Amino acid sequence: MLLLLYMSEAIQLISRGTVEIIDLKHLEKKLEKSRLKGVPLIVKAGFDPTAPDIHLGHVVLLRKMKQFQDLGHKVIFLIGDFTAQVGDPTGRHELRKKMTREDVARNAMTYKEQVFKLLDPQKTEVVFNSDWFAKFSAQDLMELTAHSTVAQMLARADFKKRFEDGREISLLEFIYPLLQGYDSVVLKADIELGGSDQKFNLLMGRQIQEAYGAEPQVVIMTPLLEGLDGVNKMSKSLGNYVGINEPPRDMFGKLMSISDDLMFKYFELLTDEAVELVRAMHPKEAKMKLAGGIVGQFHGIDAALDAREHFENVFARKEVPDDMVTFLLEPGVDVTSILVKSGLCASKNESRRLLKQGAVSFEGVPLADESWLVQRGVLKVGKRRFLKIV
Repeated sequence: MLLLLYMSEAIQLISRGTVEIIDLKHLEKKLEKSRLKGVPLIVKAGFDPTAPDIHLGHVVLLRKMKQFQDLGHKVIFLIGDFTAQVGDPTGRHELRKKMTREDVARNAMTYKEQVFKLLDPQKTEVVFNSDWFAKFSAQDLMELTAHSTVAQMLARADFKKRFEDGREISLLEFIYPLLQGYDSVVLKADIELGGSDQKFNLLMGRQIQEAYGAEPQVVIMTPLLEGLDGVNKMSKSLGNYVGINEPPRDMFGKLMSISDDLMFKYFELLTDEAVELVRAMHPKEAKMKLAGGIVGQFHGIDAALDAREHFENVFARKEVPDDMVTFLLEPGVDVTSILVKSGLCASKNESRRLLKQGAVSFEGVPLADESWLVQRGVLKVGKRRFLKIV
């Protein structure tokens, strides 16, 4: 059932946390037509299962899907199990390692399980694009490729840079945006959601829809969410992510480690809180509210309260000494080197052994191995050794 809001209210809700809508007038027309006819819009967002876990970077889009769902529109969670084997070239400076069908299938199943932590399973249609691409013929593919040009592909920023640098670009990578666009044709998408780095692919969807005689979709782009380092896009490969399946205390501790500036972006993209009211709060209490709210979304209020109490016991109640040794963060220095240089460990072998034992933690969160991305905060070894990274 469609939730009837004034157009201004609906647009305000949809626009929060977006960087660009192509185009707004078209969106208003679609919403008005949907209201008059009582027919929900089809809202699509695609996720390639290239890693097993959904993290807060994905949640930005999932929350936008939830908003459309709450307005009564049809939400399609598209798992790109076929396109994942091709590999999205967006932002890539080199060829992506090809994934096996088994890896993709395994990751796709975990996506399907995790997405319902946020979306309503009764109102969400989960589809796999292998359902139609597995039946695609050579003739179908030739017809699809006729709707774009090499010049158009090479105008794309990441392809252009690789071409100028003499780096390889496979013909397969040229096909990826066309396949993503064809997804919109099959699903009859009225709206497609995606990150700002996906602009080329999203606009290709509009182009392919028109080529196949359909009305072009509205494109709504959300900003990229920086990870815990405050610099790079949240990514599991960079170790700067917060997974939605992580233990509540780990999630809370990680979120408390972000910078005050980044905190406001997290509030805007990951919560419904009024950011102007948050800015009036003390930064530490605001961050506690942020961490508790996000943990509560995925684990419930009791787990959020426990995580906060645990964090306060470890850090806020002076279990961390005021006179701890400080270490100046240098680019490219790994955690084992820091532990040795600071004197907390006698050797890299000892530091690796302690990491494996779970005896090294950062801001209350145990570090699993030496691949952790070093950042500012309190590093703890055992029960009594502390190091403040600045």
